[in-house]
Amino acid sequence: MHKLFPYAKAYRIHSIICPFLMIAEVIFELFIPYYMADIIDVGIAEANMPYILRTGAKMLTFALCALICGASAARLSSIAAMGLGANVREAMFGRMQEFSFANIDKFSTASLVTRMTTDVTTVQNVYQMLLRMTFRAPVQFVSALILCFRINRKVSVVFLFVIPLIVCFMLIFGPLAMKRFKKMMGMFDGLNASLQENLIGIRVVKAFAREPFEKQKFEKANSNLVNAAISAERLMVTAQPLMMLVLYATILVIVYLSSRLIVAGELEIGKFTTVVTYIMQILMSLVMIAMLLVNYVLARASISRICEVLNEEPQIKDKENADTAPIPTGSVEFKDVSFKYNPEGAENVVDHVSFSVKSGETIGIVGGTGSAKTTLLSLIPRLYDVTEGEVLVSGKNVKDYSIETLREACSMVLQKNVLFSGSILENLRWGNENATKEEIIEACKAAQAHDFIESFPDGYETDLGQGGVNVSGGQKQRLCIARALLKKPRILILDDSTSAVDTITDSKIRAAFRKEIPDTTVFIIAQRITSVMDADKIIVLNSGKIEDMGTHEELLERCPVYEEIYLSQQKGTLQQEGGLSDGKTE
Repeated sequence: MHKLFPYAKAYRIHSIICPFLMIAEVIFELFIPYYMADIIDVGIAEANMPYILRTGAKMLTFALCALICGASAARLSSIAAMGLGANVREAMFGRMQEFSFANIDKFSTASLVTRMTTDVTTVQNVYQMLLRMTFRAPVQFVSALILCFRINRKVSVVFLFVIPLIVCFMLIFGPLAMKRFKKMMGMFDGLNASLQENLIGIRVVKAFAREPFEKQKFEKANSNLVNAAISAERLMVTAQPLMMLVLYATILVIVYLSSRLIVAGELEIGKFTTVVTYIMQILMSLVMIAMLLVNYVLARASISRICEVLNEEPQIKDKENADTAPIPTGSVEFKDVSFKYNPEGAENVVDHVSFSVKSGETIGIVGGTGSAKTTLLSLIPRLYDVTEGEVLVSGKNVKDYSIETLREACSMVLQKNVLFSGSILENLRWGNENATKEEIIEACKAAQAHDFIESFPDGYETDLGQGGVNVSGGQKQRLCIARALLKKPRILILDDSTSAVDTITDSKIRAAFRKEIPDTTVFIIAQRITSVMDADKIIVLNSGKIEDMGTHEELLERCPVYEEIYLSQQKGTLQQEGGLSDGKTE
């Protein structure tokens, strides 16, 4: 828990005052049984009503003071615990924003959501319990035990046998409980993953009528969580009755011994009631300590999961004195670049790639599935860092720029087009939050998005819903391209981002690039050869290596891989043309 204490620093006054209030509450509560004994042994025994009223008034005063201290402590502990939770969530979210793609690959989305919600909630609840019980329970235990010994040692000596028994009990069950609760939290990750995938892909689920399969998958994840929770709680179910058995057995023994002392005249009735009250306080403090330890064990599992995120070092960082000046041109050069996702891996995903691109050129990237097209271009904005070699932008190694400067100069439209909740206008302003309405319309016209936006009743104010569910795949792609254009980048990377639009629209978008952003270097990853035929250069990738590079005509003449891709895509057209030719011959 001490690893997360710095996040409660803003609430240290609350955290300091709360334990003192709890101690004060305990002290006031300890006086109440003491005066109760006087009422019984003096007031009632002597029929002294004024004494009973005076002593009762003191008891009432102490009870009110205890109530005020307890309520104030509860308020302060709640503020401190909620503040701790908020700060930890903020720190986790901030750290996740710094993660590179390689860092993100280590955690599943569902796991990160569980850590930021369930785990943080567990920690803040335990922190609140710590503030209220860490001092209260021991002070109450020690004080009540001392008072019991002062009243009668023969009765109190029973605790010397009970306390070691309870301590041993806690030491045995604690480690076992932590292991099982940690496993249970892992099952939460699986449940969230199943739920998240289903909700995100609900349209696909319904399109393929896979609801029964999804229900079965969710039931399996839910059953795993239930079984893990039962396994963890079984320890608690076993531990609690055993502990209560020890506590009630202790009470019976003490009552039996006290009754014999009362008969023998060695203990007064009033003091007996006081001893019984103190015994209950002692036993309650032991229960609180046990609860605290159990919850702390559960929290340790959550803390370790939270610290895994907070301690994860971003693999991509700014170097000292990184260049923050705007990047002047969009020229790009790869110098013998190699990359692999796992530094310990044997084979490179990108293998000794070298090429150079002048500012303002359009470069097509083609290749089979798994040829590392996306990975190659992800090295330009440092979404990943090269394993060997170097990538230069505007003549300077990308590692010499600050990450913000480099990525401000690059716009990347990823394979998976992501839109956020909110209006079309709000989504477009992700590219440039200060863009004017005229600039937004101009970018949308270039991306062939303006006409369909205007066809909506609310135009640019149309709400997209979560993930852009209100627009088609092609419309989503065009909105993402418009958003990238608003950034006015030096380098624009389109990762198969026109696959859902027709060839005519695709051609119009590329023509708009040449007209609207002539100085921007454009990289186009495409499955369709027609999307890159008019590029200045086309790079053909094969298993992470450059097979060949040149214009469309040059590659058709000398690159078998490119020719194969081209002919396979044109096969239908060529067959149709052949059929027409045969018809004419006849």
